Amino acid sequence: EGGHCCCVCVSIIGHLLIFGFPGPEQKCKSGPVDLVFLIDSSRSVRPHEFETMRKFMIDILDTLDIGLNATRVGVVQYSSQVRSEFSLKTHAKLDSMVKGINQIIPLAQGTMTGLAIRYVMNEAFTAAAGDRPKVPNVAVIVTDGRPQDRVAEVAAEAREKGIEIYAVGVARADMTSLRAMASPPFEDHVFLVESFDLIHQFGLQFQDKLCGMDLCLESDHGCEHICESSPGSYQCLCLPGYTLNEDGKTCTAIDLCAEGKHNCEQICVSSPGSFTCDCNKGYKLNDDKRSCSMIDFCSFGNHSCDHECVSVLNGYHCRCNQGFRLLDDGKTCQDMDMCNTVEHGCEHQCVNTPGSYYCVCPEGQLLQEDGKSCGTCKSANIDLVLLIDGSKSVRPQNFELVKKFVNQVVDSLDVSAHGTRVGLVQYSSRVRTEFSLNTFHTAEEIKAAVMKVDYMEKGTMTGLALKHMLENSFSEAEGARPASRNIPRVGLVFTDGRSQDDITEYAKKAKEAGITMYAVGVGKAVEDELREIASDPVEKHFYYTTDFSAISTIAENLKLNVCPGATQHRSHRPRHGEPGGRVLNYFSTVYVTALFSKRILCLIS
Repeated sequence: EGGHCCCVCVSIIGHLLIFGFPGPEQKCKSGPVDLVFLIDSSRSVRPHEFETMRKFMIDILDTLDIGLNATRVGVVQYSSQVRSEFSLKTHAKLDSMVKGINQIIPLAQGTMTGLAIRYVMNEAFTAAAGDRPKVPNVAVIVTDGRPQDRVAEVAAEAREKGIEIYAVGVARADMTSLRAMASPPFEDHVFLVESFDLIHQFGLQFQDKLCGMDLCLESDHGCEHICESSPGSYQCLCLPGYTLNEDGKTCTAIDLCAEGKHNCEQICVSSPGSFTCDCNKGYKLNDDKRSCSMIDFCSFGNHSCDHECVSVLNGYHCRCNQGFRLLDDGKTCQDMDMCNTVEHGCEHQCVNTPGSYYCVCPEGQLLQEDGKSCGTCKSANIDLVLLIDGSKSVRPQNFELVKKFVNQVVDSLDVSAHGTRVGLVQYSSRVRTEFSLNTFHTAEEIKAAVMKVDYMEKGTMTGLALKHMLENSFSEAEGARPASRNIPRVGLVFTDGRSQDDITEYAKKAKEAGITMYAVGVGKAVEDELREIASDPVEKHFYYTTDFSAISTIAENLKLNVCPGATQHRSHRPRHGEPGGRVLNYFSTVYVTALFSKRILCLIS
């Protein structure tokens, strides 16, 4: 079984092909075997030569113990096609088997040996054809020529399925093809005779050998490890973890490490047919017995580091927290006076703390957002989204004034990625994000982008714009900073007419979401709508004027009223009539639209 040479296999070949053909009284009694003859009947085989092959098969059958429970025999002939003459289950007695052989008519065509071997493998050695489980399968191929198709691959496949193949070549037969078909060792499975006349006599040279001779015991077999004997033959085997060399006798240890057939992360330690993993110095093998982890020397608890122990390869060292320095003992940490050891940049005074510092300002002044400079007005970082009306009632020349107004607002802000962020949305019958909060990080980039905005020139869907601002513009995906950072969110709606859709729902939702809303109206804008959009107190968050004509002088006037201390070094409260009221005429309110930015910077913060 498994393709090994068994007692019956060698009874067929070792006794029949190697030892000669003993008479019936010399039959080797052996276990059962399923034997198939594969006979070349190509046109190159002459009629009298084919008759010699008949006699060859019959002579072999005379030496076998034929029977359904003993040796079963099938015969297949081939040329350009393959034909089964009888299967393993066809005949139970020698007489009927001999009769079947005598009735064979040669095909007399080409020599498709590979096709024939595949037929034997797939058809002859099947349960349907009489093949028995756990009974050795033996094929005897007799040919006189070179195959016209490929035989090596199909023969290897047949041998892998456990079929032991003997190749008998006559006259013009190709030795290379015979060796490609036969099972190893070749000296026991390949035979070449000069003519068909000698086919039934070529084994006479081995007549002095006995049918049951144990060659492993009675010959110098040369096997390095294991000799497996069968009547008239033997084969060498290797111990587990070794592979048999090409000489068929010596063995070489299988080095899985050298062959790369391991999964060790660092070191592979080979043993015959196996391996174990190991790690480099300073590492330990993990529980998976494959990967390695650096040894954590800090985990041993004997480092005595004052602050932090840092494990390194083959050891550890101590490290101090920020603001401390490591003393010469390599373990103790000492507080550093950060105000004296670093360029703190405090404008007024630096105050040292363990491992850090902070800046303070004189009484009456506030620390600015940079944490270092002082001033009378503390700037605040905000996320600002401007919604500008691009409806056809604004008109192109006025839309250009609106764009300049937006840029004057930007000029009054501290724009940066970590400071104030600005986004711009235009709306008419639809809503379009011109740029989001995370698109630009400098005032120059924003102003340049504003001047490139194209006028939409359609209806006035203010409610749709508020919805877009709430659901999209103030999302983290478009650059709004997380609510957990408490960065104020401010929305400014600029419109010149009545909304064509309802604004109530999303004006309310925007304020409930914590967005400080400013509403600026011009011309035919509706005061009730502006008040509904604006945050409380409404009077500080909505503005109205009759036209666009005063827009160019807004920015500088508003700076003086928002945070005068920045230039006059004194506190200032708006006088009666200054921006900050509810309704203004001739667009002085548009000044206040720019003012919203500074008011947010000083009042919201």
